[in-house]
Amino acid sequence: MAIKRRLFLILSGVAGLGAFGLGRWFGQRANAVYRADQFPIAESELPLAPNLQATQSSELLLRFVATADTGSGDRNQFAVGEAMARYHQRNPYNLVVLAGDNIYNNGEMWKIKQVFEDPYKAVLQRGVKFRACLGNHDIRTENGNPQVAYAGFNMPDRYYTFQQNDVQFFALDTNVNAAWDAQLVWLERELQQSTARWKIVFGHHPIYASGVYGTNPAFVRMFAPLFKKYAVQLYINGHEHHYERTRAIDGTTYLITGHGGASLRDVGKNPWTAYAVSRHGFTALEVYRDRIEIQGIGTNHQTFDRGTVHLTHSSTHRLSTL
Repeated sequence: MAIKRRLFLILSGVAGLGAFGLGRWFGQRANAVYRADQFPIAESELPLAPNLQATQSSELLLRFVATADTGSGDRNQFAVGEAMARYHQRNPYNLVVLAGDNIYNNGEMWKIKQVFEDPYKAVLQRGVKFRACLGNHDIRTENGNPQVAYAGFNMPDRYYTFQQNDVQFFALDTNVNAAWDAQLVWLERELQQSTARWKIVFGHHPIYASGVYGTNPAFVRMFAPLFKKYAVQLYINGHEHHYERTRAIDGTTYLITGHGGASLRDVGKNPWTAYAVSRHGFTALEVYRDRIEIQGIGTNHQTFDRGTVHLTHSSTHRLSTL
């Protein structure tokens, strides 16, 4: 099986690293400039497939928000929580994707009120469900097991999938000590079996990024072929403390939303970057039958970025063959 050989090659290159030796494995620095011809870029503004142009629908399948690197409990996180609550007043949603580093600095569950329940009190009181994954700070206490067991994070396991309407989500444990062999086999099986129109994967660590850690070549080799093969349209992550939206790379848009409360870091730009900024906020996403509308929203309640992920030719072809 091809995935087993790919897994062996990737993991053999990282064997011997400690659980927190992230600096070397998780990507290169942002000042490593990548040539445009190194990555097959498909603009997110490409026209829709001909069979969709006549059937474009304004029907909203799902609205949700995403954030990461939140668990500071400081005024910045509370400001983001307030902005999320105000957005909900005008644009109701029932899901928050929480992409890791949920509790700083060491995943201590005794801080849960300070860093989760209080900052998002107004959102939680409206019945909004958070779906979390584990970040590198989260596994510093009992390998993150208390967070997996915490009802407010709605994590049935360290990696899992769930579906709302025609949108299927796949949550990953991207930490260096994850059960990579089992997880990758599981991911390919779940992607292969999925009949959802939209497939969205989220994890804590970046695949493509222009920040302090930069693009992760090991993750590009690990995930990009799977995302292309099974038409994953969107990957959401944190770890980098900035906001960044890429153009579609082989059909997948990469969205970094690690600006949810932790101290910000500088961000650069790569040939595939559509928009990048270092400012606190969250990401709002509206999923329609033919597109996903993305908004970066700041703590001043203003939209600072807008982008669109279109349902691609490969996605529609796969739907027609299922």
